[in-house]
Amino acid sequence: MYPPPAQDHLIIAHAAPSGPACRAALRTLRLPHLERLLARLTETGHGADPEGPPPVLSQPWDRLLASALGLDGDPARAPWAALARGTHGLSDDGMAWAWLTPCHWQVGMDQVVLHDPAGLGLVPAEAEALRQAMVPWFSEDGITLLCDPDDPGRWLARGAVFRDLACATPERVIGRDVRAWLQATAQPPALQRLQSEMQMLLYTHPVNDERVARGQLPVNAFWISGAGALPTGFTPRPAPRLDTRLAAAALADNAPAWCAAWQALDTSECARLGERLAQGQGVRLDLCSDRAWRCLESRPLALSRRISGLFGPKPASEGLLSL
Repeated sequence: MYPPPAQDHLIIAHAAPSGPACRAALRTLRLPHLERLLARLTETGHGADPEGPPPVLSQPWDRLLASALGLDGDPARAPWAALARGTHGLSDDGMAWAWLTPCHWQVGMDQVVLHDPAGLGLVPAEAEALRQAMVPWFSEDGITLLCDPDDPGRWLARGAVFRDLACATPERVIGRDVRAWLQATAQPPALQRLQSEMQMLLYTHPVNDERVARGQLPVNAFWISGAGALPTGFTPRPAPRLDTRLAAAALADNAPAWCAAWQALDTSECARLGERLAQGQGVRLDLCSDRAWRCLESRPLALSRRISGLFGPKPASEGLLSL
């Protein structure tokens, strides 16, 4: 999608999990390639999100990626959909874009919880049927609703209403009450109205009737993310590699799957970074949990300083637990 950076830069999302089962498993997880790599890297930055309301909309790996690409400003307003639009040959006339993800909101007595959209198992034909039903409603508000070539379970939306709109990714809100997050994004009245209208439209849609008959959750809402317009004349800087293979297991707190994914990541990407480092190439590794991050780079510093940082000679799992 973007030219590779001169430095081999890898960002790992969900390197440390928040779920209790995965965190317990992390204590005994051995990652030999990561351990050898960390012993040779120097910490160059770290941080953590503040606790409590209002919720932090952006995720650490998105902030690091935005910074690397040269997308300055509020990370919650990084125009990811507009950036992706260019890779599909869609013209850039300065208009704002957003991703719309079909999802299920579980309405309870005192909260409205977002289910993992990936868990819906929405097939392309279902997503397309729902999109076509929604298109006329969105068109009335000047919004063009298109298929997303990168993800058949997600749509690309184009319209002025998405300009300067703060967003949280669906992943950020999974399993949480959506109301606090919607309040933090301050969605304009047109989008609030469309959300209500789509809930009524989807309630009686044949796709949902068939899904419920099969024992599947219906699609009863959409989630907006990646909204905004690219700065005039923007050209992205070389992009790091963002690895998200740990996400699904971390979000489900599936410890065996998360450990297996980390071990696969260790023997592939971490081993690759180690090889680059041995060849004298520049290496950077960013390790992220859902609220904290550590940046480590190859630097010609004294060995004593290298081993006195966060990880030092300790097992990698011990350092990851601090994220």
